[in-house]
This record gives sequence, C-alpha cells and structure tokens, in this order.
Amino acid sequence: MPHPSSTHRIRADRELDTLVIAAALALAAAVSLGLARFSYALLLPPMRADLGWSYLTAGAMNTVNAAGYLAGALLAPGWLRRFGARRALLAGGVASALLLAAHGAVTSDAALYGLRALTGLASAAMFVSGGLLAARLSGRAPRAGVAPGRAPSAGLVLGIYYGGTGVGIVISALLVPPLSALAVHHAWQWAWVALGAAALVATAITGLATRALDPAGTAAVASARFEWRRFACGLASYFMFGLGYIGYMTFVVTLLREQRLSGAAITVFYALLGLAVIASSWIWAGLLQRQRGGGAMRLLNALLAVATVLPVLSAHPVAVFASGLLFGAVFLSVVASTTALVRHNAPAAAWPAGIAAFTIVFAAGQIVGPTLVGWVADGAGGLRGGLAVSAGVLLLGALITWGQKPLD
Repeated sequence: MPHPSSTHRIRADRELDTLVIAAALALAAAVSLGLARFSYALLLPPMRADLGWSYLTAGAMNTVNAAGYLAGALLAPGWLRRFGARRALLAGGVASALLLAAHGAVTSDAALYGLRALTGLASAAMFVSGGLLAARLSGRAPRAGVAPGRAPSAGLVLGIYYGGTGVGIVISALLVPPLSALAVHHAWQWAWVALGAAALVATAITGLATRALDPAGTAAVASARFEWRRFACGLASYFMFGLGYIGYMTFVVTLLREQRLSGAAITVFYALLGLAVIASSWIWAGLLQRQRGGGAMRLLNALLAVATVLPVLSAHPVAVFASGLLFGAVFLSVVASTTALVRHNAPAAAWPAGIAAFTIVFAAGQIVGPTLVGWVADGAGGLRGGLAVSAGVLLLGALITWGQKPLD
C-alpha cells in the first residue's frame, strides 16, 4: 500500500503536469487567435491611414481571414485523422508564424488579402487541434459530480487553453503600437514581422511541452458521427456569436481613436482586455463545469452584448475601460463553452467532429461580421452604429440558447 505522503506527491505532480501542459497549449490559442487575428485591430488604424482604406476594405481584410479560417475548419477533421492532433497543431503554428512575418513584406491589397486568407487557414488547423488536445487533457480532470480533490477541474483546463488567447492579445498590445510608430516608411510592417517571430517562439514552446500528449507524434484521431441536429440551438447561437463579437474586435480600437482616446490609453485598454481574457480561465471554470446545456452560452453572450454597447453609449474612459474588461473576461469563454457542451453531451470519439462543427459555424459568422459592420460604419451611423448592430446580434445569440437542453 503506498505511503500517504507518496500518494500526495504523485497527485501534486499530476496536477502540476496537467496545468503546465494546459498552459503550453494555451500558447497555441495565443498564436491562432491572439496574434494571427486580434492583433489586426491594433494594426488597422496605421494601415488604413497609410494605404487609404475605407471601412469596408478594412473589414473585408478580416472577412477573408475568416473565410480562410472556415476552409481550415472544414479540412481539419481530415488532417486530424491523417496526421494526428499534435502534428496538425505544430504545422499550423509554424505556417501562421511565417505568414504573419510575410505581411511585413507587401503593401498591395491583393497580396494582403491572400495572406490574411492563408493565415486564417493555418490558424484554424492550430486552434481546432489545440481544442481537441485540451479536451483530451481535461479528461484527466474530475467530471461534474466527482469529488475533485486537488486536481484541476475540466472546466479550468479548457478555460486555460482558450484564455491563452489573452496572452497573444497582451503581446500584440506590447509590440504593435511602438513598432507602428517608428519614423520609417510603412512602419506597421515591422509589427507584422515581430508578431511572426513571437508566434514561432510560442509554437516551439508548445511543441516541447506537449510531447507527452502524443509521444510518437503520429497518433491518428478516432472519429464518430456528430449529431448536428441535436446541437442546433447551440450551433445557431455560436454563429451569432461569431458574427457579433468580431465587429468589436476588428473596429473597437479604431472607434477609440475616433473618440480621441490617447495612444497610451488605447495600449492600456487592449492590454487590460488581454489580461481579462487570461483571468476568464478562472472566472468561468465552475460555470463550464456545471452547465451541461446552453446556460453558459446564454449568460456569456448576454454579457458580451452589454460590453459591446458600452462604448456606443458613452466615450467616457470609465465606460470604455469597463467595456474592454468585461468583453475580455467573457468572449473566449463562449468558445470554451462550446467545447464543454460537446464534452458533456457527446462520446469522446465524436469530439473532433463536434469541435470542428462549432468551429465551422463560428467561422461562417466571422465571414459576415466584419464586412457588415464596415458597411454600416461607412454610412451615417458610423462605427457606433456598426457596433450597435454587433450588440444586437450577440443578444439574439443569447436568446437562441434557451433551446439548447442537456442531452442524454
């Protein structure tokens, strides 16, 4: 019989190992969303001023990125079956890093459209693979109704992975503004190169720390049919989330510049948003663990609608910073809630198809969102009108989740 102190040490080591791997996986989310997508909000103002873009063109850049992301989500199940989750994750990370750096070598709209689309494709492969590995890792943690002891909960493991996006947002806030302000021609290009370098370092750390998840690096992913119809309300709500949140993340920095917030204040705003994303791992872990139906998605989408409408109603710094903190503390937890929904209600063999299904509808919403908000912003309503539309879409997404019940 093991000595109690030995058993305690083994449990502590297992807890630490799980959290370290979850943190390493979180860097994959930092690259695939934080650096590859959300850094664009900080780069948009200098690029728009330098290249003479309309809001429609600026939004279309994120639309083609989302189209590439959708293509990657559609192809991801095949890549997972053929290459295994870890290989797909690392390949997507390296490709994302190289493509981000390549943004710094071009200025034509056509080339930037192409790079944004390819970056979306690569980041989807990384994000879906990372989500599957996080779901597997959370299987080490206790399920709902099981005494957790010292082990981190499954909800916390998932929250840490998706909260890693905040790390990428914070890195973007630290890198992009000073590099974009350099007194050189097309200074924003240096920011893209720096983002690519940061993505490559993060991917290397993820690769080193996750070898235990797939020692041979070749494990194929078992798959089973995912019943889309039984998750119809959750999928529809997630489409609305994809459509609504991306308008805020694309244009909020530009709106704050229009409202004459200082550059330093905007950097602090975006960094605080990223830190709130990281904190969300712990804030909502219990909710993700308890809610087996659409309750988590409903609450989180409603809070996002409030966060999105705050800078529309007031340009006061208190309202602006409250918006960023609330938005950051919530929006990636909506993503985590879909993985939790799949884990709670589908067999493990259906997790790859389930995560891919939610990623597909998420990407479809993101295709529409930036162009819709840009089109509204080019009209009489301006950016405030565009973000008001985003808030309404998020509220509709919250209402739809009333139909998503726990499944047997």
